Amino acid sequence: MTILVTGAAGFIGSHLCVQLLGRGDSVIGVDNLNNYYDVSLKRARLSLLEGNENFRFFHADVSNESDISGIFNNNGPIRRVVHLAAQAGVRYSIENPMAYVQSNLVGQMIILEQCRRHQGFEHLVYASSSSVYGGNTKLPLAISDRVDRPISLYAATKRSNELMCYCYSHLYGLPATGLRFFTVYGPWGRPDMAAYLFTEAILGGQPIKLFNHGNMKRDFTYIDDIIAGVISALDHIPAAVGDVPPHRLYNLGNNHPESLLKFVDILERELGCKSIREMLPMQLGDVTETYADIKAAQLDLGFAPITTIEQGLPQFVAWFRSYHGV
Repeated sequence: MTILVTGAAGFIGSHLCVQLLGRGDSVIGVDNLNNYYDVSLKRARLSLLEGNENFRFFHADVSNESDISGIFNNNGPIRRVVHLAAQAGVRYSIENPMAYVQSNLVGQMIILEQCRRHQGFEHLVYASSSSVYGGNTKLPLAISDRVDRPISLYAATKRSNELMCYCYSHLYGLPATGLRFFTVYGPWGRPDMAAYLFTEAILGGQPIKLFNHGNMKRDFTYIDDIIAGVISALDHIPAAVGDVPPHRLYNLGNNHPESLLKFVDILERELGCKSIREMLPMQLGDVTETYADIKAAQLDLGFAPITTIEQGLPQFVAWFRSYHGV
């Protein structure tokens, strides 16, 4: 089967491509290799894939309609799509909002149009985010919770993606599954995320920034657990039930929030040195705690995260040391 993965040079995307190729799928990878963070890291991730005869890569932007339609028309039949490409980051969305409109909204629309136009297309799986829950205080955060009060533009675009997909499922019977990811970390992780930022700063003798004076909790979810959930979602094609279109949403989180300070403590232990902690007030667009209710994903997808931060962070640190030659 041929599967298109957008954001293939990204953290989750590259891990997903490795697993799909490993089980015998043909994978078409798409990524624009933008400079939101170090492009050399993205190219290094791609180097893990490019020797595989079942992998084809296209340097293209999902918001470029002619490029994406050309990929669909000339590399088919594409039966399934995992759409991960997006402009990421809550804080960056405050500084550069138009990047989110172009990548996250226009890009999603172009992918939806291609999927619904192609005969025999089976399933679109797309990345949403725990950010859609905004400032909700009821925990754990459940799929049934209200999500119409985003506190960042990034969150607003991700909720918009969910509504766009629901609409296409309703109008055209397009099977689609949205996955709300909760604080993913692990080897090959993004440099703008806590594990990478903190490790780099600690080893460099630089202060780490702890917002809300470190009084934060996150449902840190290890990359291997996330990939297992994505692949299970891809293989479970939703069906229409009564007047409910073939569209589903799931939380993919660890179902076990951890203190940010504990996260730092474990990193210090693994790195063998202490951090310089800069305590700062809450940052605009951020939330104090995330905690995923994963009952639906457990029931429908068999999703069962097993990796604690005590197990996952040493794996990240080992990769970081190897990648940077530290």
